[in-house]
Amino acid sequence: MPKKAPAKNHYDLAIAGGGLTGGLIALTLNNLRPELSIALIEANDHFGGHHIWSFFESDVEPEDQWLLEPLISRKWDSYDVHFPKYSRNLSNGYYSIESKNLDKELKEKLPAHALKTGSRITKIKNGLVKLDSGNEIAAETLLDVRGGGNISDLEYGWQKFCGQMLRLKKPHGLDRPIIMDATVDQIDGYRFIYCLPFTATEIFVEDTYYSDTKDIDPEVVSKRITEYAARQDWDIEEINYSETGQLPVIYGGNFKAFWKSNKGPDARAGTRAALIQPITSYTLPMAVRTAMLIAAMPEITQESLDKKMRNLATKHWKNGKFYRMLCAFMFKGADPDKRYKTLEHTYTKDEKLLARFYAGKSTIADQARLLTGKPPIPISRAIPLLMKYR
Repeated sequence: MPKKAPAKNHYDLAIAGGGLTGGLIALTLNNLRPELSIALIEANDHFGGHHIWSFFESDVEPEDQWLLEPLISRKWDSYDVHFPKYSRNLSNGYYSIESKNLDKELKEKLPAHALKTGSRITKIKNGLVKLDSGNEIAAETLLDVRGGGNISDLEYGWQKFCGQMLRLKKPHGLDRPIIMDATVDQIDGYRFIYCLPFTATEIFVEDTYYSDTKDIDPEVVSKRITEYAARQDWDIEEINYSETGQLPVIYGGNFKAFWKSNKGPDARAGTRAALIQPITSYTLPMAVRTAMLIAAMPEITQESLDKKMRNLATKHWKNGKFYRMLCAFMFKGADPDKRYKTLEHTYTKDEKLLARFYAGKSTIADQARLLTGKPPIPISRAIPLLMKYR
């Protein structure tokens, strides 16, 4: 039976931001907490933006896979990496989600009155979400998942990228993704090409940079993608889709100051709460964990959700210290054209260790093993960074 629309635009929970994190939380609560009335608020006319999100099978607990299953466009049971010194195939499953799937699922599963699109949020405070249209949405509890907010109190570099879905005249010949091809020219930091073979003649190719700046020229990068495709003997018939983005890769800073500088409720999630994978800055694994954590709360009030999200973000920040140190090695310790050596070193390790690494679950033994072997940066740079960021 469909839910009744709340009286006078008043909800139990209003989720400010209809990207990946907000959308997954809304879907989870709609399924597991159907007694709650939910509003999902998004500035655009659709949810999720224009993205392809990917994750390793080991990133998400098996019991939580149900949430993502309807959204997945493509699955592979292994993936490849290529570095100047070696290539390697790894058996961890890899899955991709297109943002159009998230938009479709939300519009099919949530009642129409819950989906608020087309107006930008101007203020979120004291049980009210104010929109630039002049409308207001009232809620007993507010959750803020709008982008990254003010990150001036943090230390970070950038992961920036331009990706294109290429339709080829002939099959590309790949049966699994290439997560990193770092054999390309190292330009503007650590550069690699990322390839997702969706069909025999459709492949998503992304040119990615771990750079000191967020500047990216889509025309220049598009030309590099075309050149890469030509080297693979891929004859491009059409570009069906493209996306460009910049994600901060955080390696240090004052978390308490970051938290204080962003106004609004303490109930925050996604990049707004720095609930990201510290190496990749991807939000999907933590978004799933956050959604399940909220759904399991006996009672969702502003006070309880503020406390739950603040504690979760603080714990995640503390647990991410080792990963941020590795990012500091890359951004502060390596010359830009040698940054690839940090990941080249990492990928020499055991497959299960790598799975835990990307899932943010590295053990103390894993951390020790990741630091063994010939250092990927000069010792004279590594030691000061180790002392500062450990």
